[in-house]
Amino acid sequence: MKAEKTKVFSNFIWGLNMLREKLEHQKEAQLALQKQNKMMVLSLSHDLKTPLSLIELYSKALEKGLYKDEQKNREVVNNICSKCEDIREYIDEIVKTTSEDFLELEVNNGEFFLSVLIDSIRKFYTDKLGMLKIGFSIDPFSDCLLSGDLDRSIEVIQNIFENAIKYGDGRMIEIAFSREEDCQLIHISNSGCTLPDGEIPHVFDCFWRGSNCGSKNGSGLGLYICRALMHKMNGDIYADVREGNMIVTTVFTLS
Repeated sequence: MKAEKTKVFSNFIWGLNMLREKLEHQKEAQLALQKQNKMMVLSLSHDLKTPLSLIELYSKALEKGLYKDEQKNREVVNNICSKCEDIREYIDEIVKTTSEDFLELEVNNGEFFLSVLIDSIRKFYTDKLGMLKIGFSIDPFSDCLLSGDLDRSIEVIQNIFENAIKYGDGRMIEIAFSREEDCQLIHISNSGCTLPDGEIPHVFDCFWRGSNCGSKNGSGLGLYICRALMHKMNGDIYADVREGNMIVTTVFTLS
């Protein structure tokens, strides 16, 4: 090819090489993480064998009536319950290991104003909710400087809004504010929550979907990602239901 003063082609090739190297590094890191997770799962799976064998042994003894003493029977039953609790802890650790860090969520913590975050949400959702005929209100607030990543914070609020649109009754979505010590709380509520109270603690679990999802599409990752991002920004997120309204609260540290 004929050389050009702008060196467009050489710059293009250089860019491709940089992209290739980045993809190779990402692939190597992903393989290393997968290997580490598999080793952890194998180790925990091996640890499950001991309590399982003891439960099997105790169960067979009870089935055959080997223990004539009632106190001994109660002791064996307590041992079985204890081993079941050990197994539950192992399973929780396996679930945590297999779900942790499978998404690479980079966060660039800094400072941003609350008003900038809220203005971004207002601009994005005013028209969208208007077209969907969903009421939208934002309570007055005092501006302040927050600690975190502005882009990631917008992503968190948008994820919450998309859930509110999908699972609410389509009447109203509201944003309210409060302060607790050195934290700014943003409360996002939607009307028409049909999620049972017993399922609320699980809404931030990986791949979990509530009984109210019906035929609605979803991966069960939205709120899980929100929690991961908030924790990386030294914040928090929680949910509760009040008077039929689903309220998701994000907690930002004041800068």
